[in-house]
Amino acid sequence: MDDLTKRIQARLIERGYDPGPADGIWGRRTIAAVRGFQRDQLLAADGVVGPQTRARLFGSASLPSPDHLPWMAEARRLMGTREVPGPGSNPMIEDWAKGLGIPYRGDDVPWCGLFVAHCVGATLPDEVLPAHPLGARNWSRFGTACEPGLGSILVFWRESRASGKGHVGFYAGEDAAGLYVLGGNQSDAVNIKRLPRSQCLGARWPASAPGSKPRIVRMTLPGGGFETALA
Repeated sequence: MDDLTKRIQARLIERGYDPGPADGIWGRRTIAAVRGFQRDQLLAADGVVGPQTRARLFGSASLPSPDHLPWMAEARRLMGTREVPGPGSNPMIEDWAKGLGIPYRGDDVPWCGLFVAHCVGATLPDEVLPAHPLGARNWSRFGTACEPGLGSILVFWRESRASGKGHVGFYAGEDAAGLYVLGGNQSDAVNIKRLPRSQCLGARWPASAPGSKPRIVRMTLPGGGFETALA
């Protein structure tokens, strides 16, 4: 559950719009309600709560943080999701693929790209996803290039730069040598892991999202080592 999304939903309800229950989940009904509000306010009806929409929606009330990144809120909501060991698959992970129309035979197939595709596709319905989003390195051509910062999509090489193998996830923070990645298929689960900055191939930003510069977040995790259980 995302408190900022709940505030936006509650405000939409107060203003006479129907985002569904104020449950903190940024879904299709919330996006439709935001678009309806934007149309009535003669704003671009993109379903994204950027600075102008925030100002019109909340007026003189205390405005939510400009860091409202619905794809990142969805990623945080899903932390702790795990694949099913052995035969069988987690039906939630399979549903992500079904919702996007992506052929997917089960969670024994690397799903870091599927996790990113779900978080972006479910919250930014106008965003164009990579042609083959299961391939981690295909995200190198997604959206627009940016510097690593909160909510940006980070693409890494795996094994070697020339291997063609990779990993993709969302920037959650950084330290001098590492980038903290909120991603799927990290030790078979959705969590935050520290990856070497030297293996990052680049950062990308959704083209349909507000274009403000992503915020740098300094953080540390216990242990201090780098994650190696990626696929």
